Amino acid sequence: MRRGGPSVLGIVLAGGEGKRLMPLTADRAKPAVTFGGTYRLVDFVLSNLVNADILRICVLTQYKSHSLDRHITTTWRMSSLLGNYVTPVPAQQRLGPRWYLGSADAILQSLNLVHDEQPDYVAVFGADHVYRMDPRQMLRQHIEGGAGVTVAGIRVPRSESSAFGVITPGSDGRAVERFLEKPADPPGLADDPECVFASMGNYLFTTKALIEALQRDAEDPDSVHDMGGSILPQLTGRGEAQLYDFHANHVPGETTRDQGYWRDVGTLDAYYEAHMDLIAERPRFNLFNRSWPIYTHSYQLSPARFNAGGIASESIISAGCLIRGQVTRSVLSPGVVVDPGAVVQGSVLHDNVHIGRGAIVRGAVLDKNVQVPPGATIGVNPERDAELYTVSRGGVIALGKGQQVS
Repeated sequence: MRRGGPSVLGIVLAGGEGKRLMPLTADRAKPAVTFGGTYRLVDFVLSNLVNADILRICVLTQYKSHSLDRHITTTWRMSSLLGNYVTPVPAQQRLGPRWYLGSADAILQSLNLVHDEQPDYVAVFGADHVYRMDPRQMLRQHIEGGAGVTVAGIRVPRSESSAFGVITPGSDGRAVERFLEKPADPPGLADDPECVFASMGNYLFTTKALIEALQRDAEDPDSVHDMGGSILPQLTGRGEAQLYDFHANHVPGETTRDQGYWRDVGTLDAYYEAHMDLIAERPRFNLFNRSWPIYTHSYQLSPARFNAGGIASESIISAGCLIRGQVTRSVLSPGVVVDPGAVVQGSVLHDNVHIGRGAIVRGAVLDKNVQVPPGATIGVNPERDAELYTVSRGGVIALGKGQQVS
């Protein structure tokens, strides 16, 4: 935070394997996956923290972290003169020859970062969600409420509760009465029985409460050493947890359409649907908000070109693309080439994908460097696609980095 305000250390949990996003995570950590053409998933949480003047941030990494580490170190350069930084912190086995046992253990093994900074508060945020948020508003409530931890929650249908940590608020709407990790049939909210509060994976801790909770958890032989599965239930049981309703958060430049938008893009279907949210005339998530920007690496590429009758509609076309075919309802990352006669519909194409002459690609996510030969089809023959490629429950076809197209 700025000089004169409370000191806050940001810890971003970015060590997840992301199995449900395979094959996009076959060669990289989930937070390093490309999103929206030019961004990485980790850029959203880092932008939210930096825009809120939380300028000392440690990103805890573990699984296939090279791409993520490189992105952070080359993109997120802060002013060393002012003592600000965003730094990747790989698993270091400080407490013995073991990797992280869970998200709580990751922070326990990295407590030297907290001891070095001696902050008043620690913001522990996840690294793989798409949203805008001003953490300062959450911090104000945390300080006013005097809780050990404040957890950000968002209303979701009760039918989706098994995918989230579920928060049951007390009668005052703030105190956390219960915290259930991925329950099958939790009670609904008093004012809306068909909804629950889902944890967004964003927590604000008073430093003393965090350290003590981690130490108690480390001594529990039955713990799973996870923030949602262990630390939040522990602090809830001690009456030290409170809820922050994400709907109350407002950022500059937001629209009535995208206020309160949050997506967990942990599956191929959710990842694909979040991209479709970007391209509407009135997008559900607006990438063009200059008052609360999402920062990322700036490619040194020429502007996109449209030649030979090439056309694109309802799409995001990044720099360096060459469009000589037809593109509709799609998101193209830098360097994509669409040859004459090719058709791309409802698809997400990562860096340097090449769609050959006369080829057809529909409802697909193609990772970087995929080459689609002339005349080939993806998304035309479902049975053939299922034999050759990864197909999600919702029918999204996914090809990994450089995967061969038949």
